[in-house]
Amino acid sequence: QVQLVESGGGLVQPGGSLRLSCAASKSIFGGLLGWYRQAPGKKRDMVATISSSAITNYADSVKGRFTISRDNARNTVFLQKGSLKPEDTAVYYCDAILNQRSYWGQGTQVAVSS
Repeated sequence: QVQLVESGGGLVQPGGSLRLSCAASKSIFGGLLGWYRQAPGKKRDMVATISSSAITNYADSVKGRFTISRDNARNTVFLQKGSLKPEDTAVYYCDAILNQRSYWGQGTQVAVSS
């Protein structure tokens, strides 16, 4: 089993920035990592993913504003979020696919509001 713990969520004003972190209890080396989000009443959607070779993929709605990165030595994946909009409000979840198994964190709330 791998435990994932997200942190860094909170309340931010439109146009602001936040950095989310997701720490894994075991090595993430070789895994496909991702951030997803779920707004109230909506399904969970992919925000960004990063492969073991650091190839990234982003949802169109966040391209140019969000950056996903990973630190294998610290077993951590990050999501740097900028130019935040009210529609970015959601619970953000970290996902790790390791050895063909998927693991999810408990989520961290991000609210964008003035």
